[in-house]
Amino acid sequence: MNASILRALRTASAIGCLAGAMLAAAPAAAQNLPKIAVTDLSYEEKVKEYFQYFEAREKHNNSSSSSARFRDSANSSSGSESERSSSRGESSVVAASGSITVISRGELRKFTADIKGELLKSGSYRLVQGKPWTQQNTEKLYDIIARIKQGYYPGADYVLFGSINNVEFREEANPIQGSNAVSYSLALELVGEFSLINTRTYEIKAAFSAMGEGSDTRLANAPGTRITLNKSRVMQEVSRSLGDAVASEMEAQFNPAASTRASRAARNAGPANAPAQEERTVVFK
Repeated sequence: MNASILRALRTASAIGCLAGAMLAAAPAAAQNLPKIAVTDLSYEEKVKEYFQYFEAREKHNNSSSSSARFRDSANSSSGSESERSSSRGESSVVAASGSITVISRGELRKFTADIKGELLKSGSYRLVQGKPWTQQNTEKLYDIIARIKQGYYPGADYVLFGSINNVEFREEANPIQGSNAVSYSLALELVGEFSLINTRTYEIKAAFSAMGEGSDTRLANAPGTRITLNKSRVMQEVSRSLGDAVASEMEAQFNPAASTRASRAARNAGPANAPAQEERTVVFK
């Protein structure tokens, strides 16, 4: 057999073995990826409520007593009379008005699907589902360490805890200069704060804020035209942009796969001054 053909067969065999090893190593590498649980977004809302209170009380205790006697004879008469009376009274009125601040706390079951999707698309993490927080109006909502200890995130290496810092809706109508047209817009901005916490050491591995935003704009040329802005589209844009922002921050602050890829790329590149290898092409005749 021709020597060049033997070399070609050996090369093909080596390439096949290498491809098989890479395919076998892929599941093992996936198993080594960190498992992350993404919590629903926590929120705290303060609402001022007006109150008015009025109460009136009255007490009264009356008592009376009377007696009378009379005797008549031919030449004399006698009589007696007595009377007793007492009265007590008490009244009070209580009135108050003002405002009271009510604090509502909980978790928002929105805007986390795209965060999970972007983390999965990066190929750097595996995701596990945690247990939802069902208690209401308690500061324990923010005690993520206690929730980890209570088993809310089984199997997770890390917990990505997020809370809403600010939500702002804007609805505007702006006339277009030089025309009768009016621009109607609906915009939403959501800012969240996130912390990535190690479930074993409770070390914070990443901390950042991220913003999602979306808007919908329509033009009306005739006065009195009824305009309906697409709120669902705005919410979808907010969710997607928030997911992109969170994934970018995670890539920058915590991405074990990124360092692995960088070291692998450096090894494949070889030394900077290494001589270029000769490439040969085998032609079968």
